[in-house]
Amino acid sequence: MSRIGRKPVPLPNGVTALIDGRTVTVKGPKGEMSRTFHPELTLALEENAVVVRRPSDESRHKALHGLTRTLVANMVDGVTKGFAKSLEIQGVGYKAEPKPFGVQLVVGFSHPVPYHAPKGIKISVDNNVLVKVEGVDKELVGQVAAELRAIRPPEPYKGKGIRYVGEQVRRKAGKTAQAAK
Repeated sequence: MSRIGRKPVPLPNGVTALIDGRTVTVKGPKGEMSRTFHPELTLALEENAVVVRRPSDESRHKALHGLTRTLVANMVDGVTKGFAKSLEIQGVGYKAEPKPFGVQLVVGFSHPVPYHAPKGIKISVDNNVLVKVEGVDKELVGQVAAELRAIRPPEPYKGKGIRYVGEQVRRKAGKTAQAAK
């Protein structure tokens, strides 16, 4: 069996799970999440833990087994602790402003770029250059952070743009004047 898939997902205090066929709904202090899983796998609630079982040892069932267990574990983590990604903006005059709909970015274009946050995502701005994306859905938090970064990815010559906190940007040498022959 899959090493990851065979582990039950424990439900901490204050977290409840409801399994309805192939749909799992998890409720916790930070919110509620629901997700529908592959019909060939069976999910069960045993001893305050969610258990995932697969029908056979086919390679695709093994892959789905580990994936499903990890997705359920991420749902439980999301409703208890939540997920966050941080981005930093580098460049002269580049900044972010929090707005009721999400965030507005000034990143070297002729106009400010508004970003409307999807439901369930909270975007906060610290010191005009640090943007923090928070939510209960790990997949959605990562997607929003990637979309924000894609507005102005870091360029390799001066490093200006939006990057993840701690991301290393490979820098290139610029043009150099050639000596006269």
